[in-house]
This record gives sequence, C-alpha cells and structure tokens, in this order.
Amino acid sequence: MASPRLETFCCPNRDKSTQFVLNFQPRFFSAICIGSASVSLIFAILQILPKRRGYRRLGQYPLPKPTSSSRILLIISLCDILGCAGILLRSSVWLGSPNFITEMSVINSTEVWPTAFCVGSAMWIQLFYSASFWWTFCYAVDVYLVVKRSAGQSTIVLYHMITWGLAVLLCVEGVTMLYYPSISSCENGLEHAVPHYITTYAPILLVLIVNPILFGRTGTAVTSLLKGRQGIYTENERRLGTEIKIRFFKIMIVFLICWLPNIINESLLFYLEMQDDIKGSPLKNVRNAILITWFIMGIFNPMQGFLNTLAFHGWTGWDIDLNMKSRREIPWDSGSTSAAAADVYNPTVSSSLNYQGFVQDAKKSMNGNGQQHSDAISVLSEGSESSTIEIHISSELHDLEGIDADGESVEN
Repeated sequence: MASPRLETFCCPNRDKSTQFVLNFQPRFFSAICIGSASVSLIFAILQILPKRRGYRRLGQYPLPKPTSSSRILLIISLCDILGCAGILLRSSVWLGSPNFITEMSVINSTEVWPTAFCVGSAMWIQLFYSASFWWTFCYAVDVYLVVKRSAGQSTIVLYHMITWGLAVLLCVEGVTMLYYPSISSCENGLEHAVPHYITTYAPILLVLIVNPILFGRTGTAVTSLLKGRQGIYTENERRLGTEIKIRFFKIMIVFLICWLPNIINESLLFYLEMQDDIKGSPLKNVRNAILITWFIMGIFNPMQGFLNTLAFHGWTGWDIDLNMKSRREIPWDSGSTSAAAADVYNPTVSSSLNYQGFVQDAKKSMNGNGQQHSDAISVLSEGSESSTIEIHISSELHDLEGIDADGESVEN
C-alpha cells in the first residue's frame, strides 16, 4: 500500500503510532499487499495490451489518431502499474527478509542498504502514485477543455510539465523535511512530518474535490453539444450522454474506494499520536478502526491500477494481439480508407460507393461545427469501442440530414 507512514518507518526514532500499525501482523500484512499487487499488476497489464478486436471493427468508419485524453488514460495506467510494482517489490522483501528490515530499527547502525532500500522504495511508490493523482486531475481538466473546444495538441506537453514537475518537487521536498537533519536521526514530534503528509495528500484531496465539479460541468456541456447538433435530443444521443457520465462516475468511485481509507487512517493516526497513552482502554475503538483501515489500504491501494482500467475501458478481454506487423498495416488516417474505397469499381456496389464519395465531398464542404462536436464527444467515449463507432456513424447521419435528398438522387 501507499502511505507516508512507510517513509516515517525508515527513521529509527519513529513515532509511536507508526510503530503501532507497522508492528501489527507485519508478515500477514505484507502477504496481503503481495496478493493484491500481483492481481492488480497482472490484470492491469492485460487490460492495456493491444487486442485483436480493436477500434477498427468497422473499417467503413475509421477513427482519428489518439487524442490527449486517451494518452492521459494510458499514462495513468502506466503510473499505477509502476507504483504497484514498487509495492510488490517492497512487500516481497519485507516478507522474505525480516532480518533485513529490522536493521532499519537500529540507531547508529552501520548497515546502509536496509535504510537505502526503505527510502528508495517508499519514494518510488509515492512518486508514481502522486503522478497518477496529478494525471487524473489533468484528465478532468482536459475533457472539460475538449468539450469547450479550448484544448490543443500542445496541452499534453503542458500536462507533462505540470504532473511530473509537481510530483518530483513535492516528493523531494516532503522527504527532505521528513529526514532532516539526517535519516539516522530524524527529528521527534509531528512538526517535521507535517510537510511530508501535506505533499502526499494534497493531490488526493484535489482530485476528490475538484474532479467531480469538472466532470459534472463536462457532462452538462456534452448534453448541450448533443442537442446543439440538430436541435433535437434523440434516444441514441441521450444514451451516449449517459454512458459518458457513467464513465466519469466510475472513475470517481474507483478513486474514492482506493484512497478514502488512507485519509481516514491518517486522521485517526494523528489523533492517536496526540494522546499521552496510545494503549489506554478509552482508545480501543480508535486503534481497531486504524487497523481495519490499514488492512483495507493494503488491499485497495495496489488494486487501483486494475480498477482504473475497468473504469476507463471496461473489460477488454483475453484476446491479446502481439503481431506488430498486422497493427502497422492498419492506418490511422481516415483519408487512406476513403481513397482506397474511391478507386474501386464494382457494378454491384457502385451506387453505394458513389454515395459514400458524395457524402465525403459534402462533408468537406460543410461548416466544421458538426465535426468539432463529434470529435469532442468521441474523445470522451474512447474507452468504449462500440459507443465511439456509434458516435461517428450517428454524426455522419445527423450532420448530412439536410442533403439526403440530393444523396438519393445521385445514388439513383
């Protein structure tokens, strides 16, 4: 699991509350973390691997290149996988080499590697999960800007600068304050640890507070876009708008399940640490709640990687496509498909091909408003293969409604 208490554990003179949670069934807790991290790592990697049934199931309606939103979802999954790998490695060492870990508790010990491993693994986990939080926030910002047609290709570079810059800066700053003046003699008390906990939980609270607001406004804007294309709101468009809102809801539910226990646990630990006698009978319920949320964190923190992929894309299946050559042969550019279709002549299907050519020409001559709406909506539903294709099909049919009569005459 990912908790700032693990960085505090690297100090030989750690506080009593940290000692309390980390000394309670450490082997069983490490085994739980290993099991959860292993399951999440395997299925998260399986989810993001390319599948044989891709977005190009209907070759007649090719999709554009991946947008910044789809890249952000992939980056979030990669950050979760790397953070989960750090949890798996650290828990495996803690379970397999308990003597190696006890060397960290020895004050003025000459052993450097146990402390170096403790600090290195804790920073690795915090860095990638913190980056995942910042990327989740940037995803909410990006989909809102896409719907408002204010995002461009350059925004992904800005997101990289913000997320990795803040993640590295806050991680280094928090750890530096925690281990001052040195890791072998950390300062006692809460004051020196407060900056570290703030830098850890600030992005979590940002996502929990701001993302629902941005997702709500994006959902409202999507409804306006669907209505604005033709001035009507059909059952198809209502269903697509609902799917987008459900996707946002699933992202927030996964985040809440995985990280709300951390906030509750940390609040209770701070309360326990301020008491004179943490083992007193009046604090029994507090200690039990701390241990329960501690083990919940060990299960759900590593599971974020797999649960996020389910929220982003749904279950993508087992049919993995490892043939790089076949994927290269499928062009992303829709123009190549249209050009190929235009050069083919078959008497039995000539009328339909001519009609498709006419549709393409008519689309080029139309105002770009409808296409912008379609692109914005398709960005929001990229995780669902069927809904994305449906959006492109329906947008073609809706946007060309005014020239259907001409199309029929050309076909005849």
